[in-house]
Amino acid sequence: MLVLLFLLGAAENRLVRAQSKDAASLTIGNTFALESKVLGETRRINVYYPPAYTESSTVQLPVLYMPDGGMTEDFLHVAGLLQVLVGNGTMRPFILVGIENTERRRDLTGPTTSEKDKKIAPRVGGSAAFRRFIRQELMPQIRKRYRTTTETAIVGESLAGLFVVETLLQEPDLFDTYLTFDPSLWWNNEQLVQQASSFLRAYTGPVKTLYVATSSEPEIADAGRRLAEILQATAKPVISWHYEPMPAETHQTIYHPAALKAFRYVFKPPATDATK
Repeated sequence: MLVLLFLLGAAENRLVRAQSKDAASLTIGNTFALESKVLGETRRINVYYPPAYTESSTVQLPVLYMPDGGMTEDFLHVAGLLQVLVGNGTMRPFILVGIENTERRRDLTGPTTSEKDKKIAPRVGGSAAFRRFIRQELMPQIRKRYRTTTETAIVGESLAGLFVVETLLQEPDLFDTYLTFDPSLWWNNEQLVQQASSFLRAYTGPVKTLYVATSSEPEIADAGRRLAEILQATAKPVISWHYEPMPAETHQTIYHPAALKAFRYVFKPPATDATK
């Protein structure tokens, strides 16, 4: 019996070694570490680029940035959406830049006077520093490392969606397109919703694109609807916007189906003679 077990173990070890020898790494992009002086820490950045980028040595592509961009967060499923939608011709190709979290609730929230908000993490209210990191450190690195156009977009869900809306209202020049799914607009007693009217009245820059989707979560859906009503009431076309209620989705399920709709809607390829 001992001899039989030994022989079986040896055979299994040979099989494992053979499989390891035949295996190769599966690569969809690359990853790098960025030492941030703004944040005082190292941030992991994950990058996906579509075949159009690797098949040419000269092509330049726009960039879609995403918080919650770690390999165990939302990076892989969003990269998969880009791969499918670009492949079937329903989305323009983009380079996807995922920013992996360290202290998510610190980076994606602005200051708050709500004691309830302050209880969600030991540190909150760091969104301004996180934006400085993106503007001053991350974006220059992406332009240096990859062949990019000047077009930029950002996508986020939940607290990352809150960050997307806050960035539009506070630093609208940072991105051209803002995609937000189930944004946590309840933060700081819906201050961002309240600020939207004054922003729309004061903004005189180039037209920005905003896509908002909300799930069946009552608090989030109500705030999203109020934001859409404010956008609807504004006569000046400073925002090209779309509001997509998705009551069949929950806060846990909305990201993927909302991103599918948003990417097709906002990043639709221009019509050609064959498709007109």
